Amino acid sequence: MSQLPDREAMPYRDCVGVAVFNAMGNVFVGHRKSEGDPDQSAAKGFAWQMPQGGIDQGEDPLRAALRELQEETNITSVSLIAEAPEWIYYDLPDDLLGIGFKGKYRGQRQRWFAFAFTGADGEIDVDAPGGGKFKPEFNAWRWERLSKTPSLIVPFKRDAYEKVVEAFSDIPQRFTHV
Repeated sequence: MSQLPDREAMPYRDCVGVAVFNAMGNVFVGHRKSEGDPDQSAAKGFAWQMPQGGIDQGEDPLRAALRELQEETNITSVSLIAEAPEWIYYDLPDDLLGIGFKGKYRGQRQRWFAFAFTGADGEIDVDAPGGGKFKPEFNAWRWERLSKTPSLIVPFKRDAYEKVVEAFSDIPQRFTHV
């Protein structure tokens, strides 16, 4: 039996998360592609999530959020609504420690942003984001209630998503519901 890496000695990966709200007050969620995705090995059906990704060395978190959003969804028509007041953390489970994130990180430290989607749904392209310039990370997408997102995410990220819901809970009420 192999020994687990020392979790406490491993750093968190700095990342951004993006909650994109449509005119109905629902958020974009994408269904993760499973090929080579460590999240999916533990997912067991919880494959839906909001866009997220790493912050490049020296990159401003807001710029990283806009970049990741375009790279994963093709969305560029957005207006900033809010930024979560603090970093939100999650840890990889023991069975992914030393494997996920190329074995370098214990989990992620995420800066979350909320945006209003100002474009049309036709702008969204998860199959060939950036006209095929970026590797697809999702194979499907839909609009969902923010409050439902913790039940859709892999279990080890659930607490983080509950903090995202708490940080942005007042936003859906700002939109017109039909």
